[in-house]
Amino acid sequence: MYAVVVTGGKQYKAQIGETLTIEKLDIAAGQEVQFDQVLLINDDTSVTVGTPTIAGATVTGKVVRQDRGPKIIIFKYKPKVRYRRKTGHRQSQTHVLVQGIQNGK
Repeated sequence: MYAVVVTGGKQYKAQIGETLTIEKLDIAAGQEVQFDQVLLINDDTSVTVGTPTIAGATVTGKVVRQDRGPKIIIFKYKPKVRYRRKTGHRQSQTHVLVQGIQNGK
């Protein structure tokens, strides 16, 4: 069984027991989180697709930890004018353990 949820402007496939790495949520580690924007639910017998979301469907999980992703290097360069700029960026992210998928039926 799996569901497709929207959070942080992105879509994620959520399965029970798996950990999702999503955009940062302001929730402390160890607390429960609930996603109510569910686009699709596939239980082994049928597929339910929302228009655009499934009314009443939720995906619940537990925040495992908050951390930052790998460093991305941004390098700007212009030839012949001695222009070089090197900066970096690390995106904040949240790891959520999916615990349950409830259909809106």
